[in-house]
Amino acid sequence: MRIALAQIAPVLLDRDKTVARAVAAVREAAANGARLVTCGESFVPAYPLWLCRQDAARFNEPEVKEVHAAYLDQAVRLEDGHLDPIRDAAKASGVHVVLGIAERPRDRGGNTIYCSAVVVNDTGEVAGVHRKLMPTYEERLAWGPGDGHGLRVHRVGPFTMSVLNCWENWMPLARASLYAQGADLHVAIWPGCKRLTEDITRFVALEGRCYVASASAIIRPQDVPNSVPHRDHWAGTGVVDGAYYDGGSCVAGPDGAWLVPPMVGCEGLIYADLDPAIVRAERQNFDPSGHYARPDVLDLAVDRTRQGVRFTDDRAAHP
Repeated sequence: MRIALAQIAPVLLDRDKTVARAVAAVREAAANGARLVTCGESFVPAYPLWLCRQDAARFNEPEVKEVHAAYLDQAVRLEDGHLDPIRDAAKASGVHVVLGIAERPRDRGGNTIYCSAVVVNDTGEVAGVHRKLMPTYEERLAWGPGDGHGLRVHRVGPFTMSVLNCWENWMPLARASLYAQGADLHVAIWPGCKRLTEDITRFVALEGRCYVASASAIIRPQDVPNSVPHRDHWAGTGVVDGAYYDGGSCVAGPDGAWLVPPMVGCEGLIYADLDPAIVRAERQNFDPSGHYARPDVLDLAVDRTRQGVRFTDDRAAHP
Protein backbone atom coordinates (compact mmCIF):
# COMPACT_ATOMS: atom_id res chain seq x y z
CA MET A 1 0.00 0.00 0.00
CA ARG A 2 1.28 3.43 -0.91
CA ILE A 3 1.11 6.26 1.63
CA ALA A 4 1.86 9.96 1.25
CA LEU A 5 3.19 12.32 3.90
CA ALA A 6 2.14 15.90 3.11
CA GLN A 7 5.10 17.93 4.32
CA ILE A 8 3.47 21.22 3.42
CA ALA A 9 2.92 24.63 5.00
CA PRO A 10 -0.29 25.93 6.56
CA VAL A 11 -1.47 29.50 6.23
CA LEU A 12 -1.13 30.43 9.86
CA LEU A 13 -4.45 31.27 11.53
CA ASP A 14 -6.36 30.98 8.26
CA ARG A 15 -8.49 27.86 8.52
CA ASP A 16 -10.07 27.93 5.08
CA LYS A 17 -6.86 28.55 3.14
CA THR A 18 -5.07 25.84 5.11
CA VAL A 19 -7.90 23.37 4.48
CA ALA A 20 -7.60 24.18 0.77
CA ARG A 21 -3.89 23.26 0.87
CA ALA A 22 -4.72 19.94 2.53
CA VAL A 23 -7.40 19.23 -0.10
CA ALA A 24 -4.88 19.85 -2.89
CA ALA A 25 -2.44 17.45 -1.22
CA VAL A 26 -5.11 14.75 -0.90
CA ARG A 27 -6.01 15.00 -4.58
CA GLU A 28 -2.40 14.96 -5.75
CA ALA A 29 -1.49 12.01 -3.52
CA ALA A 30 -4.50 10.03 -4.71
CA ALA A 31 -3.58 10.70 -8.34
CA ASN A 32 -0.17 9.17 -7.57
CA GLY A 33 -1.65 6.00 -6.09
CA ALA A 34 -1.64 6.75 -2.36
CA ARG A 35 -4.30 5.13 -0.16
CA LEU A 36 -3.42 7.18 2.92
CA VAL A 37 -2.44 10.86 3.20
CA THR A 38 -1.13 12.41 6.41
CA CYS A 39 -0.53 16.00 7.56
CA GLY A 40 1.29 17.40 10.59
CA GLU A 41 0.24 18.20 14.14
CA SER A 42 -2.36 20.97 14.52
CA PHE A 43 -1.95 21.65 10.79
CA VAL A 44 -5.31 23.43 10.59
CA PRO A 45 -5.04 26.34 11.34
CA ALA A 46 -1.35 25.76 12.28
CA TYR A 47 0.79 24.91 15.27
CA PRO A 48 0.85 27.73 17.90
CA LEU A 49 4.47 28.61 17.25
CA TRP A 50 4.05 32.08 18.76
CA LEU A 51 3.90 30.66 22.30
CA CYS A 52 7.65 30.34 22.71
CA ARG A 53 8.30 33.60 20.84
CA GLN A 54 6.06 36.11 22.66
CA ASP A 55 6.57 35.25 26.36
CA ALA A 56 3.12 33.68 26.39
CA ALA A 57 3.23 32.77 30.10
CA ARG A 58 2.70 36.39 31.15
CA PHE A 59 -0.60 36.38 33.03
CA ASN A 60 -3.44 38.53 31.67
CA GLU A 61 -1.17 40.00 28.99
CA PRO A 62 -3.38 41.72 26.36
CA GLU A 63 -1.15 40.84 23.40
CA VAL A 64 -1.07 37.15 24.33
CA LYS A 65 -4.84 37.09 24.82
CA GLU A 66 -5.45 38.74 21.46
CA VAL A 67 -3.46 36.12 19.56
CA HIS A 68 -5.25 33.36 21.46
CA ALA A 69 -8.62 34.90 20.58
CA ALA A 70 -7.62 34.77 16.89
CA TYR A 71 -6.59 31.12 17.35
CA LEU A 72 -10.00 30.31 18.83
CA ASP A 73 -11.72 32.06 15.95
CA GLN A 74 -9.83 30.03 13.34
CA ALA A 75 -9.85 26.68 15.19
CA VAL A 76 -11.76 23.74 13.73
CA ARG A 77 -15.28 22.91 14.81
CA LEU A 78 -16.24 19.62 13.20
CA GLU A 79 -19.91 20.21 13.99
CA ASP A 80 -19.86 23.30 11.78
CA GLY A 81 -18.50 21.45 8.75
CA HIS A 82 -15.08 23.08 8.70
CA LEU A 83 -13.48 19.88 7.39
CA ASP A 84 -16.16 19.08 4.84
CA PRO A 85 -13.88 19.94 1.88
CA ILE A 86 -11.34 17.39 3.11
CA ARG A 87 -14.07 14.81 3.69
CA ASP A 88 -15.37 15.39 0.16
CA ALA A 89 -11.87 15.06 -1.31
CA ALA A 90 -11.24 11.82 0.61
CA LYS A 91 -14.51 10.34 -0.64
CA ALA A 92 -14.00 11.46 -4.23
CA SER A 93 -10.41 10.18 -4.28
CA GLY A 94 -11.00 6.99 -2.27
CA VAL A 95 -8.22 7.73 0.22
CA HIS A 96 -7.91 7.84 4.00
CA VAL A 97 -6.66 11.05 5.63
CA VAL A 98 -4.95 11.73 8.96
CA LEU A 99 -5.05 15.43 9.75
CA GLY A 100 -3.82 17.38 12.76
CA ILE A 101 -6.20 20.12 13.87
CA ALA A 102 -6.71 22.66 16.61
CA GLU A 103 -10.16 21.48 17.63
CA ARG A 104 -12.71 23.74 19.34
CA PRO A 105 -15.49 21.28 20.22
CA ARG A 106 -18.92 22.20 21.51
CA ASP A 107 -18.93 19.26 23.94
CA ARG A 108 -16.48 21.04 26.26
CA GLY A 109 -18.19 24.43 26.27
CA GLY A 110 -16.79 25.64 22.96
CA ASN A 111 -13.95 27.88 24.13
CA THR A 112 -11.08 25.47 24.76
CA ILE A 113 -8.81 24.15 22.03
CA TYR A 114 -7.61 20.56 21.87
CA CYS A 115 -4.73 19.30 19.75
CA SER A 116 -6.57 16.59 17.84
CA ALA A 117 -5.75 14.01 15.20
CA VAL A 118 -8.70 13.42 12.89
CA VAL A 119 -9.05 10.25 10.82
CA VAL A 120 -11.22 10.56 7.72
CA ASN A 121 -11.90 7.27 5.94
CA ASP A 122 -12.14 6.62 2.21
CA THR A 123 -15.91 7.14 2.24
CA GLY A 124 -15.49 10.65 3.64
CA GLU A 125 -16.66 9.82 7.16
CA VAL A 126 -14.89 11.06 10.27
CA ALA A 127 -13.79 7.71 11.69
CA GLY A 128 -12.01 9.05 14.76
CA VAL A 129 -10.91 12.14 16.67
CA HIS A 130 -8.09 11.72 19.16
CA ARG A 131 -7.40 14.63 21.52
CA LYS A 132 -3.79 14.83 22.66
CA LEU A 133 -3.55 13.36 26.14
CA MET A 134 -1.07 15.91 27.46
CA PRO A 135 0.02 19.11 25.72
CA THR A 136 3.77 19.56 25.94
CA TYR A 137 5.26 22.36 28.03
CA GLU A 138 4.16 25.78 26.69
CA GLU A 139 1.46 24.10 24.59
CA ARG A 140 -0.59 23.97 27.81
CA LEU A 141 -1.06 27.73 27.39
CA ALA A 142 -3.04 27.07 24.18
CA TRP A 143 -4.51 23.55 24.45
CA GLY A 144 -6.44 21.61 27.05
CA PRO A 145 -5.52 18.01 28.00
CA GLY A 146 -7.48 15.43 26.05
CA ASP A 147 -8.89 12.03 26.95
CA GLY A 148 -8.69 8.37 25.97
CA HIS A 149 -11.71 8.34 23.68
CA GLY A 150 -9.58 8.43 20.55
CA LEU A 151 -7.20 5.63 21.53
CA ARG A 152 -8.60 3.44 18.77
CA VAL A 153 -7.31 1.79 15.61
CA HIS A 154 -8.65 2.06 12.07
CA ARG A 155 -8.62 -0.34 9.16
CA VAL A 156 -6.78 1.12 6.16
CA GLY A 157 -6.39 -1.35 3.31
CA PRO A 158 -4.42 -4.35 4.60
CA PHE A 159 -3.24 -2.45 7.69
CA THR A 160 -4.56 -1.60 11.14
CA MET A 161 -3.62 2.03 11.74
CA SER A 162 -3.05 3.93 14.98
CA VAL A 163 -2.39 7.66 15.47
CA LEU A 164 -0.78 9.82 18.16
CA ASN A 165 0.16 13.50 18.37
CA CYS A 166 3.80 14.59 18.80
CA TRP A 167 5.24 13.91 22.28
CA GLU A 168 2.42 11.61 23.35
CA ASN A 169 4.20 9.14 21.07
CA TRP A 170 6.70 8.91 23.95
CA MET A 171 4.00 7.66 26.34
CA PRO A 172 4.61 3.88 26.70
CA LEU A 173 1.12 2.98 27.90
CA ALA A 174 -0.58 4.96 25.12
CA ARG A 175 1.47 3.01 22.59
CA ALA A 176 0.74 -0.28 24.39
CA SER A 177 -3.00 0.37 24.22
CA LEU A 178 -2.75 0.70 20.43
CA TYR A 179 -0.50 -2.33 19.96
CA ALA A 180 -3.08 -4.35 21.91
CA GLN A 181 -5.68 -3.46 19.28
CA GLY A 182 -3.51 -4.85 16.50
CA ALA A 183 -1.81 -1.71 15.18
CA ASP A 184 0.73 -2.51 12.48
CA LEU A 185 0.89 0.96 10.88
CA HIS A 186 1.43 3.83 13.28
CA VAL A 187 1.09 7.46 12.22
CA ALA A 188 2.87 10.04 14.38
CA ILE A 189 2.14 13.69 13.57
CA TRP A 190 4.52 16.53 14.47
CA PRO A 191 4.91 20.31 14.05
CA GLY A 192 8.08 19.66 12.08
CA CYS A 193 11.78 19.13 12.75
CA LYS A 194 14.28 16.28 12.47
CA ARG A 195 15.11 16.49 16.18
CA LEU A 196 11.55 15.36 16.99
CA THR A 197 11.27 12.49 14.54
CA GLU A 198 14.70 10.97 13.99
CA ASP A 199 15.03 8.76 17.08
CA ILE A 200 11.48 7.86 18.03
CA THR A 201 10.30 6.85 14.56
CA ARG A 202 12.72 3.93 14.36
CA PHE A 203 12.29 3.11 18.05
CA VAL A 204 8.50 2.74 17.82
CA ALA A 205 8.87 0.72 14.61
CA LEU A 206 11.17 -1.73 16.41
CA GLU A 207 9.08 -1.82 19.58
CA GLY A 208 5.79 -2.37 17.79
CA ARG A 209 7.23 -4.36 14.87
CA CYS A 210 5.14 -2.04 12.72
CA TYR A 211 5.50 0.61 10.07
CA VAL A 212 5.79 4.12 11.49
CA ALA A 213 5.10 7.22 9.41
CA SER A 214 6.08 10.51 11.03
CA ALA A 215 4.35 13.41 9.26
CA SER A 216 5.59 16.95 9.81
CA ALA A 217 4.86 20.41 8.47
CA ILE A 218 6.96 23.23 7.08
CA ILE A 219 6.36 26.67 8.60
CA ARG A 220 8.29 29.76 7.43
CA PRO A 221 7.88 33.50 8.05
CA GLN A 222 6.08 33.85 4.72
CA ASP A 223 3.42 31.42 5.99
CA VAL A 224 2.42 33.94 8.69
CA PRO A 225 0.02 36.49 7.13
CA ASN A 226 0.21 40.15 8.10
CA SER A 227 -3.30 39.76 9.54
CA VAL A 228 -2.00 37.64 12.44
CA PRO A 229 -2.18 39.84 15.59
CA HIS A 230 1.17 41.28 16.68
CA ARG A 231 2.98 39.32 13.99
CA ASP A 232 5.84 41.82 13.86
CA HIS A 233 6.61 41.33 17.56
CA TRP A 234 7.61 37.67 17.19
CA ALA A 235 7.71 36.56 13.55
CA GLY A 236 11.39 37.36 13.18
CA THR A 237 12.53 35.15 16.08
CA GLY A 238 13.54 31.50 16.01
CA VAL A 239 14.11 31.32 12.26
CA VAL A 240 16.78 28.79 11.26
CA ASP A 241 17.69 28.37 7.60
CA GLY A 242 14.55 30.29 6.64
CA ALA A 243 12.05 28.25 8.70
CA TYR A 244 10.58 27.90 12.17
CA TYR A 245 9.83 24.25 11.46
CA ASP A 246 11.59 22.55 8.58
CA GLY A 247 9.95 19.14 8.23
CA GLY A 248 11.66 15.93 9.28
CA SER A 249 8.95 13.63 7.88
CA CYS A 250 10.13 10.03 7.64
CA VAL A 251 9.00 6.39 7.44
CA ALA A 252 10.54 3.37 9.17
CA GLY A 253 9.80 -0.30 8.56
CA PRO A 254 8.99 -3.03 11.12
CA ASP A 255 12.67 -3.98 11.18
CA GLY A 256 13.66 -0.42 12.11
CA ALA A 257 15.21 0.33 8.74
CA TRP A 258 14.46 3.60 6.99
CA LEU A 259 12.10 3.51 4.05
CA VAL A 260 12.34 7.29 3.98
CA PRO A 261 14.93 8.98 6.22
CA PRO A 262 13.99 12.35 7.76
CA MET A 263 13.40 14.87 4.99
CA VAL A 264 14.40 18.39 5.99
CA GLY A 265 13.83 21.69 4.23
CA CYS A 266 11.77 20.35 1.33
CA GLU A 267 8.07 21.02 0.83
CA GLY A 268 5.81 18.54 -0.94
CA LEU A 269 4.46 15.01 -0.86
CA ILE A 270 6.69 12.18 0.36
CA TYR A 271 5.71 8.65 -0.67
CA ALA A 272 6.42 5.20 0.73
CA ASP A 273 5.21 1.74 -0.30
CA LEU A 274 4.36 -0.61 2.58
CA ASP A 275 4.23 -4.43 2.51
CA PRO A 276 2.16 -6.15 5.25
CA ALA A 277 4.15 -9.36 4.79
CA ILE A 278 7.16 -7.65 6.38
CA VAL A 279 5.11 -7.01 9.53
CA ARG A 280 4.28 -10.71 9.77
CA ALA A 281 7.91 -11.67 9.29
CA GLU A 282 9.15 -9.33 12.03
CA ARG A 283 6.45 -10.50 14.45
CA GLN A 284 7.97 -14.00 14.31
CA ASN A 285 10.39 -13.23 17.12
CA PHE A 286 8.64 -10.34 18.90
CA ASP A 287 4.99 -9.36 19.21
CA PRO A 288 4.48 -6.75 21.96
CA SER A 289 0.87 -7.71 22.66
CA GLY A 290 0.95 -11.35 21.62
CA HIS A 291 3.43 -14.12 22.29
CA TYR A 292 5.98 -11.79 23.90
CA ALA A 293 3.44 -10.22 26.27
CA ARG A 294 2.77 -11.35 29.84
CA PRO A 295 -0.83 -10.31 30.60
CA ASP A 296 -0.72 -12.47 33.72
CA VAL A 297 2.02 -10.18 35.07
CA LEU A 298 1.40 -6.82 33.36
CA ASP A 299 -2.11 -5.40 33.10
CA LEU A 300 -3.25 -2.20 31.37
CA ALA A 301 -6.66 -0.55 31.82
CA VAL A 302 -7.74 2.18 29.38
CA ASP A 303 -10.65 4.55 29.95
CA ARG A 304 -12.03 5.59 26.55
CA THR A 305 -14.88 7.69 27.93
CA ARG A 306 -15.17 11.09 26.23
CA GLN A 307 -14.71 13.64 28.99
CA GLY A 308 -17.37 16.27 29.50
CA VAL A 309 -20.41 17.34 31.46
CA ARG A 310 -23.21 14.80 31.87
CA PHE A 311 -26.74 16.09 32.32
CA THR A 312 -29.61 14.16 33.87
CA ASP A 313 -33.07 15.70 33.33
CA ASP A 314 -36.46 14.86 34.77
CA ARG A 315 -38.62 16.32 32.03
CA ALA A 316 -41.87 15.17 33.68
CA ALA A 317 -41.09 17.05 36.87
CA HIS A 318 -39.88 20.16 35.03
CA PRO A 319 -42.02 20.70 31.91
